[in-house]
Amino acid sequence: MSLRLRACIVGVAAIGATIAGCSSLGYYAQAARGQFQLLSHREPIEEVIEKPDTSEALKKTLGLVLEIREYASSQLALPDNASYRSYVDIKRPYVVWNLFAAPEFSIEPKRWCFPFVGCLSYKGYFDEAKARAAGSRLAADGYDVYVGGIAAYSTLGHFDDPFLSSMLRLDEAVTAGIVFHELAHQRVYIRDDTELNEAFASLVEEEGVQRWLGERRGPEALAAWRVRREREQAFATIVDESRTRLGALYASALPEEEMRSRKATELDALRARYAELKASWGGYAGYDAWFDSGLNNARIASVATYQRLVPALRVMLADAGDDLPRFYADVEALGRLSAEERGQRLEALLVRAASASLRLIRRATGDPVPSTGGRAARAAWLHRPGCAAPRA
Repeated sequence: MSLRLRACIVGVAAIGATIAGCSSLGYYAQAARGQFQLLSHREPIEEVIEKPDTSEALKKTLGLVLEIREYASSQLALPDNASYRSYVDIKRPYVVWNLFAAPEFSIEPKRWCFPFVGCLSYKGYFDEAKARAAGSRLAADGYDVYVGGIAAYSTLGHFDDPFLSSMLRLDEAVTAGIVFHELAHQRVYIRDDTELNEAFASLVEEEGVQRWLGERRGPEALAAWRVRREREQAFATIVDESRTRLGALYASALPEEEMRSRKATELDALRARYAELKASWGGYAGYDAWFDSGLNNARIASVATYQRLVPALRVMLADAGDDLPRFYADVEALGRLSAEERGQRLEALLVRAASASLRLIRRATGDPVPSTGGRAARAAWLHRPGCAAPRA
């Protein structure tokens, strides 16, 4: 898997329990303990930089973090607070581990509900062993399960989130993306809509990194980042296509054994589609680990949570004239709609996004575009091997 998705499928993991508690005392205890440890070990970044025993590499990285943090508020209209102005060495590769689960024959992830933040489609643990133990219990009950390590998460402004050592191994673009993504969660958060919240933060991350690199690092850095983003988008597309096909399969009235066999066939088809993509990328193998560690409904749901609605929100940003404060207000207004109205609005925006992409490619290549088969079929054409969509 790419560095971005491997290390920072980021979000509001663990915050539900951290600020609200849980019916499980054990879960509440590990979450409260983990959050307290982070808060109690924070040090202002300026002080860490001034320490004589701080390595030059860490000083350089933390200095860059402060620049990125200032840019987030001054240029992206993200919250200007104490978040990401302090540092904690957590002495482990990930800060939390997210647990995703889905029934054997459903593409809809299991949801956990908490006061204040509402319902989330994943559950965060500061202790990897506890996350995997909880996953094993769900697997024993027949769920597909996926547990993934997370480099950062947001407390939605309830606490001043520190920059973590788990984020140090990431390159500049990914580091900036994490800061922008997590501050976006503080700027807009819609209760009970994990998919929209993550898509919103992902788009702010993408837009922020694009502006940061364009202004601060120049065209070569921006071009390299865009290649990576195109790969991520192509990966997300083939996963979404598989999710759509699996949804249709699970909605059928087939006997369980036949459905199970066809599910395996669909997952094999996803692996084959990835092999085609990898070949078109000249052998780039950034997503191999994601595929090699086992495909199931929960793993597929973990990608859909972060990516499916991004094209819809990109249309909203364009409608706002690329003005971020106006875009934020529009997303907040979207969040005030009922879940049904919001869903209808987002699906309409997805149709617009797909149509706009196809028009761009038709103009650029003269290649005929499928007119039937729905959004998934057109997306499949858009991301066929060797096809790189021009940016709007």
